[in-house]
Amino acid sequence: MSTENEGNEGTAAEAAPSVPSAPPVPADAPQAHPEDTPPAASHPDATATQQQPVSPAQEPETARMAAAPATPQYAPPAPPHSAADAGWPPPPPAVPAYAHGAHGGGGPVWGPPGVPHTPEAPRKRGAGGLVAAVAVAALVAGGIGGALGYWAADSNDGSGSTTVSASANPQDLKRDPGTVAGVAAKALPSVVTIDAQGGDGEGGTGTGFVYDREGHILTNNHVVASAADSGQLTATFSNGKKYDAEVVGRAQGYDVAVLKLKNPPKSLNPLPLGNSDQVAVGDSTIAIGAPFGLSNTVTTGIISAKNRPVASGDGNGGSNSYMSALQTDASINPGNSGGPLLSSGGAVIGINSAIQSTGSSGQSQAGSIGLGFAIPINQARTVAEQLIKTGQPVYPVIGATVTMDDQGGGAVISDQGAGGTEAVSKDGPAAKAGLRAGDVITKFNDTVVDSGPTLIGEIWTHKPGDHVTLTYKRDGKTATAEVTLGERKGDS
Repeated sequence: MSTENEGNEGTAAEAAPSVPSAPPVPADAPQAHPEDTPPAASHPDATATQQQPVSPAQEPETARMAAAPATPQYAPPAPPHSAADAGWPPPPPAVPAYAHGAHGGGGPVWGPPGVPHTPEAPRKRGAGGLVAAVAVAALVAGGIGGALGYWAADSNDGSGSTTVSASANPQDLKRDPGTVAGVAAKALPSVVTIDAQGGDGEGGTGTGFVYDREGHILTNNHVVASAADSGQLTATFSNGKKYDAEVVGRAQGYDVAVLKLKNPPKSLNPLPLGNSDQVAVGDSTIAIGAPFGLSNTVTTGIISAKNRPVASGDGNGGSNSYMSALQTDASINPGNSGGPLLSSGGAVIGINSAIQSTGSSGQSQAGSIGLGFAIPINQARTVAEQLIKTGQPVYPVIGATVTMDDQGGGAVISDQGAGGTEAVSKDGPAAKAGLRAGDVITKFNDTVVDSGPTLIGEIWTHKPGDHVTLTYKRDGKTATAEVTLGERKGDS
């Protein structure tokens, strides 16, 4: 049902002009036979009186449509040439002229003479014009679409496809320096995948990064340990170029090693080193490495903790390394070891070294669970300079042996040292400060100490000669001691 006349009932009939009972018949029109004349309608269409009010601008047009002149203003059609053509009346047009006014006003209405015609309710002006406008718009739109289709096909290397490709402007492929993509693009050419093959056939894959322009590569000790003595080491850059390398020095306790490329390229770009002491929990991180051998992998996360005490081993029963680590939730997996942990600005703040896993057995390797640990770069840089200069590490010490039990109550000074030696070295830093076997160290400066590994990790963040304060318990009483750190050279 049309809603065009809703709300106008009872007013449309009064607004309509008077109309003749039947359309006027042209003077020369042929007469219809009585049997051909359909019966007159017994009553008008009920909807014919539901007409729409006419606006003043529409009234002249409506009047022309409703009241046709008695005398035709055009020549009547020629009479039929044969009996077959003499059927009368001819079929009316699809849209009667008097219904829409699309062809002007005053024209005769085709229909049998003597048949009364009930006029339609006046319609809004321009119905026929709207049809014409839609048709023109369709043609114009079709022309525009055709032109665009021709342009697209013509600009597609003659392939005939009308697909429009995005611009390949090199400027569009650049990334802002502060984005992860920008940092990764700048850092990747300075990160290498290290392949270490031992003389006994053992080996593995790890990561390292360019430390200086002389060709030194910084990585983890456990990455290169299997090939350090009689194996083969290679470093592959992100562009696929591979170089042989050799070990300059390694520190097992710090889990740091320095390699040097043989015949290094002249275009080396060392990664900038940041300040790990200024890192804050929540800072963004970017890790680059070769997890499970997948070189040039970039992952992101945040610093989730600082000064995390970590004791990690090489998985082969060797001596542990200890660190006061940066903890990150960036995805770290086997193969990321030795790779850089970057700040959001692209500076190295740590060396990815260990992961927390749910356990592994045999040759299987556990994956990331969101707990990765990195050696703070301030510590790693100090160790690297020592290794480049002397080939061996230097460790700060207190001159006392502590238990490695993780009891949570502190670091307990053992009853005796390794190989039956004294637990507190004679004339060592701890002895000079008055410490004895059985004392429980609970603080290192302002850091709470809950175990022996935590104490060692904190000591190794300092240098020989540094002055530190130890808080300890003896016979239930708490005391403090001022200690000047000593040194130990080498890992033996």
